[in-house]
Amino acid sequence: MSDVTSAGDNHADIKKVVLAYSGGLDTSVILKWLELEYGCEVVTFTADLGQGEELDPARAKAEAMGVKEIYIDDLREEFVRDFVYPMFRANAIYEGVYLLGTSIARPLIAKRLIEIARETGADAISHGATGKGNDQVRFELGAYALEPDIKVIAPWREWDLGGRETLLAYADKHNIPIEKTRGAKSPFSQDANLLHISYEGGPLEDPANEPPSEMWRWSSSPEFAPNEGQYIEIGYENGDPASLDGKTLSPATMLAELNRLGGIHGIGRLDMVENRFVGMKSRGAYETPGGTIMLTGHRAIESICLDREVAHLKDELMPRYAKLIYNGFWWAPERHMLQAAIDYSQARVNGTVTLKLYKGNVMVVGRTSADTLFDEKIATFEDDGGTYDQADAAGFIKLNALRLRNLARRDLR
Repeated sequence: MSDVTSAGDNHADIKKVVLAYSGGLDTSVILKWLELEYGCEVVTFTADLGQGEELDPARAKAEAMGVKEIYIDDLREEFVRDFVYPMFRANAIYEGVYLLGTSIARPLIAKRLIEIARETGADAISHGATGKGNDQVRFELGAYALEPDIKVIAPWREWDLGGRETLLAYADKHNIPIEKTRGAKSPFSQDANLLHISYEGGPLEDPANEPPSEMWRWSSSPEFAPNEGQYIEIGYENGDPASLDGKTLSPATMLAELNRLGGIHGIGRLDMVENRFVGMKSRGAYETPGGTIMLTGHRAIESICLDREVAHLKDELMPRYAKLIYNGFWWAPERHMLQAAIDYSQARVNGTVTLKLYKGNVMVVGRTSADTLFDEKIATFEDDGGTYDQADAAGFIKLNALRLRNLARRDLR
C-alpha cells in the first residue's frame, strides 16, 4: 500500500485523519473536503508557536463544522527550547542570510501531528502545504521519520481547487464558516512564529520590486528607529541565552523580549531570493529581530570560549547543518550526529555579551566569561613579561613557508 494517499487509492482505508488546522480559508476547506472525499472523521490540530494570533476562533470554527476532537496546543516553550536554541548553537543560516524561521517550526508540527494520530487512533495526517513549496517536504519527511507507515493526505496535490476564488465558491457551496473581512486583502502570504514572520507573493514575486514599507509588521524602519542606541547584556549557559540584563528568562520569553527590542530598533529585516528544495527560486522577505540579536551574541561569546579549530570546524559544518533543516531533515540521523558534535562544543560556552542596538544594527561591544580562552598577557601589544617569545615566530614562519619557497624556486627556474 502506498504511503502517500492519492486520488485512486482505496479511501475506505482512511477512517480518521489529523489535520494541521489554522481555521483559515485553506484548511477549513480541507476539513470539509476530507470529510466528503474520504468519508472520514477529522481531528484538528492547531499549534501556538507564538504567531501572535488569537486561536480561539480556530476552535469555534472547528466546533461549528462538527469536529469532535480539537487540539490547540501551546508549544512556544518547546519550540524555542528544543528546536530554535539547538539550531542557534550551530549559528545556522541558509545561503548566507536566512535564519530558517519557517523551516525550524515544521519538524515540531510534524512531531505533534504524529503524537495526536497515535493518541486518537488516526490512520492518516493531512496538511495545507502546496505542491510547489518546501513545507510539504518538511511535514512529510518529519512524519515518516517518526511513523514510517503513516498515511499522508496532501489535498493541494490531489484536488482541482486551484485558487482563492474556487476555494471561496467551495466554502459557500458547503456552508463552511469563513470570515469575510472588509477592506483590501493583504497581497502577501504570511507565516509567523516566535522566531520570525515571512512574506511571499504579491509584489514580491518580481525580485526587482522593493518591499513596500507598510508590509513590515514587527520592526520599525531603521530610518525611523530611535536616535539613541540601547545596550543589552545577554547571559549564556552552555551556548544558550539564559538571562537578559541580569534577569533569568525562559526560552520563549527570551525570544519574545529580544523580538520586542529588536523591532524597536529596526533589526532583522531580510529580502532574499532563495533556492527551494523542490527546484525553483523563490523571493521572500523575513523579519527575525530576536534571532538576529541571538546569532550575533552567540558568535561573540563563542569567540572567547571556543578553541580555534573547534570554531572553524563548526563553521565548516554549519552550511550542511542549515541545509538539512531547510530541506526538512531535522529528524534524520545525520542531523542528530551533527547536533551531538555541536552540543559537545557548547559545554564551556558560558558568559555574558554586551550588545548595542542601533538603527538596524546589532553591535558587539563587550564579552566576558569565566571559561574564556582569551589571555590578555599573551595578546597584549605591551610588554608581556616573557609569556610569549616573539623569536619563536621566525621558525614557525619558515616551516610554513617551506613548500611555498620550493614552489617559487621551481617556477623561477
